[in-house]
Amino acid sequence: MSFDSVPAADREEDARRRSGRLGIGIIGAGRVGPVLGAALAGAGHAVVGISAISESSRERAEAMLHGVPILDVPSIIERSELVILAVPAAELPALVAGLASTGAWQPGQLVLHTAAEYGTAVLAPAVAAGVIPLAIHPAVSFTGTTIDIAQLVGAYFAVTAPGPVQPIGQALVVEMGGEPIIIAEDDRSAYAEAIATATSFSSAIVDQATDLLASIGIEMPGAVLGPLVRSSVENALRRRG
Repeated sequence: MSFDSVPAADREEDARRRSGRLGIGIIGAGRVGPVLGAALAGAGHAVVGISAISESSRERAEAMLHGVPILDVPSIIERSELVILAVPAAELPALVAGLASTGAWQPGQLVLHTAAEYGTAVLAPAVAAGVIPLAIHPAVSFTGTTIDIAQLVGAYFAVTAPGPVQPIGQALVVEMGGEPIIIAEDDRSAYAEAIATATSFSSAIVDQATDLLASIGIEMPGAVLGPLVRSSVENALRRRG
């Protein structure tokens, strides 16, 4: 069989494998999935598809990953060497188990989820089908826009994976510009609590303070408080190393 007779998709997959690139599929077009996909595409990987249901998620996928096809979940899994599950934490266990029950997972496939509170145990139904599990959470407050790609640079990513797989997770984080930090399976709940506390506390305090300034007629209260909040947070973080 001549090279010209090989389908273009097969030639592309073969070229990816030889170059060390991964074909990446993304399930979930919320604020996180498209950003990670764009970052990995910038590192030379190929995003082969993304799932998006709502109009807003479709628009976000098109803006962040222009030209990447929007596919159904089974098609994404079938085409991907690395599947990123960027869905709300509450939906993750049922999604993984449901796909396992339909025989969707492929042996040897990398499967990565982005939920802070879970390690790799939540991927057990997929692992039983032969996948390689990764739990990677970027400690970033996402906007779902291209701004987030710059925010990933220098950000810390929690990586939880079986020992032999940890280098893969660390390498993916480095390719996105981040700093990997290994979090043990049993420590994921404490890690998630720390992330939630920092996020909710910061938001609540800023909202309260800006509302107070707005109530006394100060225009653009966020701009007024911005330097104070940023310097206060930086000082607090420096005190804790």
